[in-house]
Amino acid sequence: MFVINFKNYEEIADSNSLHLAEEASRIAKKHKIKIVVCPPHHLISEVAKIPVMVFSQHVDSAKIGSTTGFVVPELLKKSNVQGSLINHSEHRISPHEIEEIVTRLKSLKMTSVVCVKDVDEAKNYARLEPDYIAIEPPELIGSGKAVSKERPEIIIDSVKAIKDARNSTRLLCGAGIVSGDDVTKALELGADGILVASGIVKAKNWKESIEEFALAFTKSRKI
Repeated sequence: MFVINFKNYEEIADSNSLHLAEEASRIAKKHKIKIVVCPPHHLISEVAKIPVMVFSQHVDSAKIGSTTGFVVPELLKKSNVQGSLINHSEHRISPHEIEEIVTRLKSLKMTSVVCVKDVDEAKNYARLEPDYIAIEPPELIGSGKAVSKERPEIIIDSVKAIKDARNSTRLLCGAGIVSGDDVTKALELGADGILVASGIVKAKNWKESIEEFALAFTKSRKI
């Protein structure tokens, strides 16, 4: 799986979010790969009209009904959102909340992506059986230095930690991924996909960048 987190970058303001999501949709269809986009919350309803998988950047444990200012999973689902990032390094939440949200998304048949900063967290949260764990060392996020090249051992060890949990959880690799080579290396090390933000959003040509990443996935199928 190839997840593009739009964050709150200025580059995706207004209709630009739609343009980026449309490029992702076209390339996903062309290469027959799963590309997910995570727009800012105020743009979700518009982006969700495009035939592309949409995840929320964050979700709260607040209940549907008389709650204000929270991102509620049941309402996300009604807006055609299919899953959510959880515990991103820029929006960390408590272990109790992580467990509650993973369980809730499962009950809604929505995809959960728990973000972790190290192998210990990967091992700990794998026991919750989220759909994916995304390993992102905070010091490499937005650095342009890919974890797959700078810290390959953290991917290898995270893959082992998840396998030791003996469930269906899979690993995504994030932090500093800016090229197809970075993607290829992550997949070779055992990751099942990537979580990327600035490597796509801040690229000069979105189409070319998404295509380059997508080709790394298609090449990996042939090996």
